[in-house]
Amino acid sequence: MSSAGLKSAPAGALRGIVRAPGDKSISHRSMILGALASGTTTVEGLLEGDDVLATARAMQAFGARIEQEGVGRWRIEGNGGFQEPSDVIDCGNAGTGVRLIMGAAAGFAMCATFTGDASLRGRPMGRVLDPLARMGATWLGRDKGRLPLTLKGGALRGLNYTLPMASAQVKSAVLLAGLHAEGGVEVIEPEATRDHTERMLRAFGAEVIVEDRIVGDKTFRHIRLPEGQKLTGTHVAVPGDPSSAAFPLVAALLVPGSDVTVEGVMLNELRTGLFTTLQEMGADLVISNVRVASGEEVGDITARYSKLKGVVVPPERAPAMIDEYPILAVAAAFAEGETVMRGVGEMRVKESDRIALTANGLKACGVQVVEEPEGFIVTGTGQPPKGGATVVTHGDHRIAMSHLILGMAAQEAVSVDEPGMIATSFPGFSDLMRGLGANLSEA
Repeated sequence: MSSAGLKSAPAGALRGIVRAPGDKSISHRSMILGALASGTTTVEGLLEGDDVLATARAMQAFGARIEQEGVGRWRIEGNGGFQEPSDVIDCGNAGTGVRLIMGAAAGFAMCATFTGDASLRGRPMGRVLDPLARMGATWLGRDKGRLPLTLKGGALRGLNYTLPMASAQVKSAVLLAGLHAEGGVEVIEPEATRDHTERMLRAFGAEVIVEDRIVGDKTFRHIRLPEGQKLTGTHVAVPGDPSSAAFPLVAALLVPGSDVTVEGVMLNELRTGLFTTLQEMGADLVISNVRVASGEEVGDITARYSKLKGVVVPPERAPAMIDEYPILAVAAAFAEGETVMRGVGEMRVKESDRIALTANGLKACGVQVVEEPEGFIVTGTGQPPKGGATVVTHGDHRIAMSHLILGMAAQEAVSVDEPGMIATSFPGFSDLMRGLGANLSEA
């Protein structure tokens, strides 16, 4: 994909049946757990995007043998732990990758130095480093724990840790460190976040105890990993990524006459907040052929052109759709009335400040947006917005794809400045959308 810019112009109806790329969260975890495990792990359906490939290279640096056996098919030979790497670990743009890898590496008596691209080096790691430091790991890095930084692990103490904010990445880092902590670990979530790490640890043979406890009018989720857990290689079938499926599905809702089906999409209830919200907005969104693959529910989702109305998104739904707010905001731009999105402050520390970039991009396209510290409000007229802008993405793949979807249904074409970063999560995005009938060209 060209880095010169990409333009999305209105075209005819979108039609077809496609398959979403493999889920990024599960792809990262299959590599990391496979490297931590003893024996062979085989993976099918792996997302071969830049972020996951960076994690694969990191696992090789920590001593695992990793081979690609075909498209989406990989083999990992784990040694039951990590060896000290001989060079700096470059995680590229992979925020999930580096946070989970630091958690896993903290359990071993060694030093590892991590870096990444300009975007990743600008993202604070303190919320992961804080619980790891409480367990006994030490680190030396830039202000607020920004990369590059060096982590020294080993001899970890157990920890009972209440998450200060909903974050599956922080929870996962603590659980992975807890594999080699004296006394094990317990993580307490005031709001349940995606539970792929818990599910996959069990698939690799670990005991993970999950219990919901009610305190007053709140439910807290307790996730306990007893000490001494050993991981054994297994087979992982990676389902389609709901965050990626969101783009062709929302495009179908917005482009008149469209009818698009995305097959094999993960339906984990902690990941499907967007689909629930779109249905509340009046979307013709139908889920069929529901089945179970590798411990995760999957299904096929069909979206047809729909007239949408604005809604208030419950803030407690945010953990189940935190990556989907940019594309939801695009849908809201075509809806009639206000769509209120609050309790999403975590968006400001993603690959970019996604609240600011989403608001700026929509405003440039003629959409009324009110930005708040922890959210934003998009007001649509029920008609296609003007479009006609070039959107600054700061290298954020979801900002780029969201505004390209807007351009498919706006009055005028929309361009994005750095489309190359789309490959971090959705390699083949342009080809897939063109196959459905979209008009994408170099800007």
